[in-house]
Amino acid sequence: MRAIMILALLVQSAGVCQSVSQSLQEALRTRIRDFPGTVSLYAKNLDTGVAVGIRESDPVRTASTIKLPIMLAVFDAVARGQAKWTEPLTVTADEKVSGTGILGSEISDGVQLPMRDVLHLMIVLSDNTATNMILERFTADSVNTYLDKLGIRTTRVLRKIRGDGSQLKAASGWSAAGKIPENQKYGLGVSTPRDMAAILEKLERDELVSPDASREMIVVLKRCQDATGIRRRMGGLPVANKTGSLDALRSDVGIVYSRGGRIVMAITVDGMPKVDYTPDNAGSLLIADLAKMLVDGLARQ
Repeated sequence: MRAIMILALLVQSAGVCQSVSQSLQEALRTRIRDFPGTVSLYAKNLDTGVAVGIRESDPVRTASTIKLPIMLAVFDAVARGQAKWTEPLTVTADEKVSGTGILGSEISDGVQLPMRDVLHLMIVLSDNTATNMILERFTADSVNTYLDKLGIRTTRVLRKIRGDGSQLKAASGWSAAGKIPENQKYGLGVSTPRDMAAILEKLERDELVSPDASREMIVVLKRCQDATGIRRRMGGLPVANKTGSLDALRSDVGIVYSRGGRIVMAITVDGMPKVDYTPDNAGSLLIADLAKMLVDGLARQ
């Protein structure tokens, strides 16, 4: 009898979870229905297991969200004794690119910074030059090899950052995956919302590199300075995230520490017809709305 009661409760719980996921997905589709672009997303409450997705397994351009797996690979290299946080990385003209960050525009060539500081700039300010300095030290292929060890094979770093506008540089630092013709349309990197959410779940569960390293990486992500997407409507809830932007794209991947559970999410909006780098870009506003809906819909009541 007791076994039957437990089975009944499990079936009932599964039904409730499915109902929540379906109703939330309908609400999300309603919100994005008239949006002039393609929206891909995946989110999961790590405390209940309830998840929802839209095009979650479709490959997307990552823009700067690929800096998240780059950070993981650096922490892994340090843990294995292949690098030291204190080793100096040099700012050079070859690695300097325009776009986000301060190293490319405010720091002189030849300045040396500890690798830890360069990594922090890559994540917290999304510094593009810092990213190139990291990829010069570790290579895109080494990051992809680390992702293979995690069982993440859809996400690939493809090359270094070229900059933007009139300061666009020739592409360099190609990985083996980046040299494949069909991948070159993705630019810096390719991933899927499900992959990014899986990385974040492993990170939050202290499963990457070591428990201490996982927690340190989350602390770094919590200092991300871009609050235009996931963070925008969270009302002070702690968020650990990394954003990305291109002319037609906005993306954000992160963990929201809500009172109803720890919710990982990855959202990409691409194909927008209007170039707008203001904080109120339509894609950023949509990500903010979707993130709030995901937290409200997936949070344990």
